[in-house]
Order: sequence, then C-alpha cells, then structure tokens
Amino acid sequence: MSTMFSSTQRALQDRYGTTALADRVSMITMHPEVTDPEKAFIESRDLFFLSTVDGDGQPTCSYKGGAVGFVRVVDAGTIAFPSYDGNGMYLSMGNIGSHAKVGLLFIDFETPNRLRLHGTASIDHADPLLAEYPGADLIVRVAVSKLFVNCPRYIHQYKKLGDSVYVPKADCATPPAKWKRIDAFGDALPARDVAAVAAAGAAITFDDYMADVAAGKG
Repeated sequence: MSTMFSSTQRALQDRYGTTALADRVSMITMHPEVTDPEKAFIESRDLFFLSTVDGDGQPTCSYKGGAVGFVRVVDAGTIAFPSYDGNGMYLSMGNIGSHAKVGLLFIDFETPNRLRLHGTASIDHADPLLAEYPGADLIVRVAVSKLFVNCPRYIHQYKKLGDSVYVPKADCATPPAKWKRIDAFGDALPARDVAAVAAAGAAITFDDYMADVAAGKG
C-alpha cells in the first residue's frame, strides 16, 4: 500500500471508493527520474505553470512562457529554467527562498497531453546556464522528486497562433512590457528600464492599458 497520501486524501479516497485505484495509479505512473520521452516532451514546451508557497503557507500559481526548449532537462534528476523580467515583485522566485518545494505542470494543448513534476527548487544568480538565456535574471534548478502523466481528457484543444514578441532572443532587443508605460509607475521603474520604456512611447493611463489588454494588444 502506498504511503504517499495524507490522511485527508485517504479520507476522500475511502469516501468515494478509490483507495485501491489511487494506490495502483501512483504505483504505475509516479517515478523519481525524467525518462527520455518525458525529456522530449518537457523540452518541446514553450510554457508551463509553476506553483510555489510563501513563508505564510499561501500558495500561488504562475504562468511561465518562453521559446520552445526554455525548460531544460539537465539530467534525469534535474531540470532548469530561466526567470525573465516580470512585474518586479518576484513572488514565485521569492517563495522558493521560503519554501523550496514546487510543482510544475506542462501541457500540450494541440495534441492534448500533460505532465506534472514535483521537486525542490534552488536559485543561482551566477548559474553558468545564464549565458545561454538572453534576458534572464536568474536560473532556477529543480531537483525532481516525482513525475507523473495525467489523463488529458479535460484538456481543451487549442492551436498556437504565434510567439509573444516579448520572449527574449539573442542579438535582438526585447521591447519593454507595455504596462511599464502606465503613468502611475513611471517614477518607480528600476534604472535598467527607464530608457527603454521612454523610447517605447508616451505614458498611458491604467485604463488605456486595460483597454489594450481587452483588445489583445497588451
């Protein structure tokens, strides 16, 4: 019998008659190292969802996007990904400093498929992989504790229309986020953003920005 489930998970399994099934599913699907097919799947993704927990125990879930292959399988027990410019709050990255346990969800929306990964994350501001990720602030490495494929039956099928213009690329200046032009943020921008934001256009209001977002021009 599996010992991975908490008492509250067991209570629900017992209530709905899935205890034996839960044990069998965990035994068959969960494993501690990245297989070759999983490596191919992870490195073919251009997005994933990252869950972290802050120092007060509050969880958060964050979307992470980049070029295909921006998540790298370093070895069978380790993956790595870059942290790009965001809103300056560093919620997920800061959470890793409080609670290193993380969960990642990789999804293929075109050929419905998904993979969940649990592990322990660490941050290195001088990671040697930084040189291979233009525009990255830091690199996150995750020591894998378990992976498992989930049934894709509830994944709605979508097709990708294009890449975000904000994904950093080598030898190409990345445009600043449009929200950084909002007038209320102008005097709070970090020094590294000031010139690029000024060159991107005139200041806008928060309402202007939200109208652009609603129109798909954020």
